[in-house]
Amino acid sequence: MRKRTLIPLLVAILLLAVLGVMFYLRAQAPPEAARLLPESDAIVYINLKSIRSATHFDQAPIERSPDFQRFIDATGILPERDLDAVALALHHMPNPLGPNGPVAYSEVFIGRFDGVRLAAYLSSIAASRETYIGRTIYSIPIDGRQLRIAQLGYDVIAASNTPTPEQIHSMLDRFRAGALPTSGSSLLAARFHDVPLLSEAWAVGHIGLPFGDNGLISVLGLQLPLPVDTDLVASLRYTPAARVLSGGAVHLRIMEIAPNSAAAQRTVETLTTVLSLLRGLSSAPPPQQPPPASAAAIRAILNSITLTAHDSRAQLNATASLDQLKVLTSAHNPAALTTATPPHP
Repeated sequence: MRKRTLIPLLVAILLLAVLGVMFYLRAQAPPEAARLLPESDAIVYINLKSIRSATHFDQAPIERSPDFQRFIDATGILPERDLDAVALALHHMPNPLGPNGPVAYSEVFIGRFDGVRLAAYLSSIAASRETYIGRTIYSIPIDGRQLRIAQLGYDVIAASNTPTPEQIHSMLDRFRAGALPTSGSSLLAARFHDVPLLSEAWAVGHIGLPFGDNGLISVLGLQLPLPVDTDLVASLRYTPAARVLSGGAVHLRIMEIAPNSAAAQRTVETLTTVLSLLRGLSSAPPPQQPPPASAAAIRAILNSITLTAHDSRAQLNATASLDQLKVLTSAHNPAALTTATPPHP
């Protein structure tokens, strides 16, 4: 009798342990969209579903180009409503003056799509088609590049504008082997463990590639003291409980993986100088008029920034409330400008 009772109990405990391990591994694994990406120099991932539920950005008015509106009318895909996750791979091009420029891209989109309407639209604009492992790849010429697009599943789309079809073939292969445990590309396997848990958006690798200017990273005209091939790990994480009264807080973390501790310390010292300059500029009163709310939001975000160095890693942390971010986005929203109170003379 004891054996008959003990054996089912042991089996139940074993099953619970296996399920626990599976859930843990799933929680620690990179998102599916990122795992499907091919080998690359950098990866950017955005969980749009989570951001949409927190900010309701899909309810804001958007100005669209005529070409993009034709795409929406033909496919029924409304990106701000239908996309749940986007993963982007950046591929450094050896010849920056070539047709692909300095960087090529591979993307994975996860959401809700009408496959029949999407296939009809792609067929109408594609210059050629290819069948690979049972999937149709559409090639569309855009600005001297070939954009290849394939629907991997009912909710997954892959695209790539690399010079060869190798990258989109790789994404199709990874999707076919999706049932097997995989950590994705070598970059994802090496760096994803540095991404904070529950980050809504993150990037790893040489994420300065699109902002390269004479070998350095340049953002909005500001040249940062970082070489374009610096390994960075950046993340955005939303914590609703951090600031209950202001509707939550968004935390930005950017970590540089420097060659040594001396290089990391130099980065912190240089960025501290740049940050002091920006704080001084943001604190200067505007001439003859009250400062806009966006100026106060920028000043608060700049004041929240901290810079630290630990061994060979330099780290920047910043915090912004959702109210501050709404102020900044409304300041650049044409719809908001039309209903805003006229400025003081």
